[in-house]
Amino acid sequence: MKPSGTGERRRAAVAVDDAVARRRYSVVIPAFNEEAYIGACLKSLAAQDYPAPFEIIVVDNDSSDRTAANAEAAGATVIFEPERGVCQARQRGTTVAQGNIIISTDADTTFSPGWLSAIDRAFARNPLAVAVAGPCRFVAAPWWAVLYPKLLFGAVNTVKRISGRVVYISATNIAFRKSAWSGYDTRLTQGGDELDLLRRLQAAGEVIFDPTNPTRTSSRRLDQGLLYNLAVTFGYYYLLGYVLNRACRRPVLGMAPPFRDGYGLGDLPSPRQQGRSWRIARAALLLANRR
Repeated sequence: MKPSGTGERRRAAVAVDDAVARRRYSVVIPAFNEEAYIGACLKSLAAQDYPAPFEIIVVDNDSSDRTAANAEAAGATVIFEPERGVCQARQRGTTVAQGNIIISTDADTTFSPGWLSAIDRAFARNPLAVAVAGPCRFVAAPWWAVLYPKLLFGAVNTVKRISGRVVYISATNIAFRKSAWSGYDTRLTQGGDELDLLRRLQAAGEVIFDPTNPTRTSSRRLDQGLLYNLAVTFGYYYLLGYVLNRACRRPVLGMAPPFRDGYGLGDLPSPRQQGRSWRIARAALLLANRR
């Protein structure tokens, strides 16, 4: 007779195969100098009540701090993308991800324990959907930044219910089938991971919006005030940058400066460091912050 261990090993191998098959989700997190935030992000992912395994990929976007080391210590898979840019980082992470559903989020973002389970239920209720999106909320934000996402995503939900289309998504909270993904447009320095991704996904099928399943993201980018965020962050870099870069099919306007702890207006890159597009943004910045 063959030893009973043979059958046990076979059952163990089947169990491993089943576990891999159940890992249908890959969470992709771009990270540039995020050592202050990545730990809390990964800790909240580890606390998810979703019962099956899922993959966590942190894309180190040429950080100069301990982002990669902290992510590896927390158990995430860390890969390196030397070309700076959020679209480049998300492209790299999504390409290597093994899950058949990719979840895009950010390193300064945390999640309620039932966040992934809610995404899974939304896909189960809508088996033909290509994506499930949700809102985000800012943590420790000024009053206007508490109100802003409520109004924005309330409007997104209303338009979805009336027209059947989602008009905006947050890259901190979007899950999509990899089979429906045609890649990020890495020429788009801003908005490519949100507006352009949404455009491509809706061409492939239905995008579900779940207003009851938000993520919580840091408000560090809002510290410069309402006028700066309206004139520079949103008006110049996001809207104008997306339109011009897509129309010209190349990066005409560069990326918005990354705000990290200890990195304020006085430390922003010089015009020579940022290129000629920064001169326009700096003029807008001075106007927005003039008292």
